[in-house]
Amino acid sequence: MAELLIEKNNRYFVKEVKLLKSPENMKGLFNDVRWEILKFISEKPAYPANIAKHLKLHEQKVYYHMKQLEKNGLISVVMKKEHSGAQAKYYAPKSHAFALELPGGEETILDNPIKKEHQKFNDFFNPLITGGKFNAKIVIGSPDPHGPHQVRARDGHYALDIAAFLGQYAALPKTSVVSLDTDIKSEKNISKNLIVVGGILTNLVAKDINPHMLISFDETTFPYRKIISKKTDKTYTEDNLGVICKSLDPKNGDKHIILLAGNTNWGTKAAIYALTRMTDEIFANYNKQDAWGLIVQGFDLDGDGKMDSVKVIE
Repeated sequence: MAELLIEKNNRYFVKEVKLLKSPENMKGLFNDVRWEILKFISEKPAYPANIAKHLKLHEQKVYYHMKQLEKNGLISVVMKKEHSGAQAKYYAPKSHAFALELPGGEETILDNPIKKEHQKFNDFFNPLITGGKFNAKIVIGSPDPHGPHQVRARDGHYALDIAAFLGQYAALPKTSVVSLDTDIKSEKNISKNLIVVGGILTNLVAKDINPHMLISFDETTFPYRKIISKKTDKTYTEDNLGVICKSLDPKNGDKHIILLAGNTNWGTKAAIYALTRMTDEIFANYNKQDAWGLIVQGFDLDGDGKMDSVKVIE
């Protein structure tokens, strides 16, 4: 299958293309009448008499041109219906885009079918997404009691939002992309890019990487609900605050880690909401930094108990 890449309003779309095998097939397109016929039946299937009436042409002329289109594999009969005591054949294009491919030429891999100006999106998720493939693990806290405080994570389901969001831009590998923090901790010599979901109380991997993040959580007072910004030396304690951070893996310098966490699971949700629904604002100041981070705050503006807005704090 071939696809046509189309730009509309700074976004990319793809449409299936029928590759024609020879220039002879292209002749079916190089005629004004045939082109008008194709445009008409591309909107909905039609039979020759109906097409002739619409285009104000003699019916025999329409029959001739449609025969040429059918001969070159550009249209086909899609259904038959009774009209005035006779059976009418309804035609439609075999494709809504046609192309003739020449041998050779340069081919490139399309990383992400996103807005053109979102090179910063590509930079942020590199190398977690490269060549249109997802090259990372999403790490969630275990829902079972674990860690020194025997807590249960309650924010793992937010990873579904991340997976659905990134699924627009990257093909999944054959193996699962989601792991529990306890599984990651039990592995030796782990060498993967990571997206870590949840704070240091409920995600053991988040606790390990916490000291290396530009924005981190205070580890001195249980239950560790204080965000500390190394950018501004400010601290934040509100439950609805979350962080979006990216850093090199402190144990493996060619891998990267993205942390999405909050003072509570509400703050973690704010971080994921911002990442997946506010990409313009979130990546506005990202410039391939090895250590980068934002603090965001989530709000329920309509009072229905669900988060519907997020603001970047710093």
